[in-house]
Amino acid sequence: MSQPTIVDSHCHLDFSDFDAERPDVIQRALDAGVERMVTICTRLRLEPQVRAIAEEFAPVYYAAGTHPMSAAEEPLATFDELVKLAEHPKFVGIGETGLDYHYTAESMGIQQESLRVHIAAARETKLPLIIHARAADDDMARILAEEYANGAYTCVMHCFSSSAELGKAALDLGFYLSMSGIAAFPKSKDLRDIFASAPIDRVLVETDSPYLAPPPHRGKRNEPAYSALTARVGAETFGMDYADFARQTTENFDRLFWKAAQ
Repeated sequence: MSQPTIVDSHCHLDFSDFDAERPDVIQRALDAGVERMVTICTRLRLEPQVRAIAEEFAPVYYAAGTHPMSAAEEPLATFDELVKLAEHPKFVGIGETGLDYHYTAESMGIQQESLRVHIAAARETKLPLIIHARAADDDMARILAEEYANGAYTCVMHCFSSSAELGKAALDLGFYLSMSGIAAFPKSKDLRDIFASAPIDRVLVETDSPYLAPPPHRGKRNEPAYSALTARVGAETFGMDYADFARQTTENFDRLFWKAAQ
């Protein structure tokens, strides 16, 4: 019987960590049952390089935006710029964008402005918004809700590791939570409990590679193949067979990232 297939909904294949062996990394993902990957551009000036990876490798799709930690260093993304990028057939999401007050609280004003531009583009293109949230739960919940009241849009809370309150706020808006290697860490029981209380049809799996490798690779470079390891922990968290969890999260991905649906 063939192994179940899953999707790595968020990775960074353009990072230099992968330069020496990008084709091998993608092949290892396929061998592990990871049938598709979304590689994320975090600075719009690098979009051509990220797009080129998606164009070269059939299983790879891409998204682009300005990461909140870079918002003060990069030109402010424009609505027209993001909407234009969405014309590419393998461009499947807006972001990652969001708020990060952990290291970059001094730029919270420009982060919030950038976030609202990305939300407007997601609303216009009907593509999912990809959110990075750290140490900014109250502002994040408020802005997501304010903007949703201005017009519906879809969204995934990527690498979700925030509070149960922010998780509920996102789920209440119909958004998705994405499970990364953090959820597989032994001490992440509270985070797994948040996921376990979420509707199973609103959960995705990702690596955020090259960061946050799940056990037994923790502390080493992460890669898309390892999303299968996180997915196995996800299956345990929901009390599901791995094949059922893999099928459900893939259906979830196809619903949200509709341009990448097979």
